[in-house]
Amino acid sequence: QVQPVESGGGLVQAGGSLRLSCAASGRSFRAYDMGWFRQAPGKEREFVTAINWSGGSTYYADSVKGRFTISRDNVKNTVYLQMNNLKPEDTGVYYCNAISTWPTGHSDYWGQGTQVTVSS
Repeated sequence: QVQPVESGGGLVQAGGSLRLSCAASGRSFRAYDMGWFRQAPGKEREFVTAINWSGGSTYYADSVKGRFTISRDNVKNTVYLQMNNLKPEDTGVYYCNAISTWPTGHSDYWGQGTQVTVSS
């Protein structure tokens, strides 16, 4: 079981950048595909992006293609989300999770998330 701890969120102006980190405990981290999800106020949680266990394959929601980049470091047990050209609609709580079914399925364990707020 991967237990993620997200960090790196904050307040940024539209057009700005943030880099989120997800430190995951568990010796089997490198065996898991991992993903980022987000939840905007009053909305359902939605898929953002996923990366396979080796980092060789990635998948993005259309809304973030060309702006967000997911990566991972299996030595540090960490997944990253580089977010560029942020938009107000990117505002929400961002969560990291293991991918149960490629590319958008997720496990039932959620961390506390990290808040991203993009001002216009």
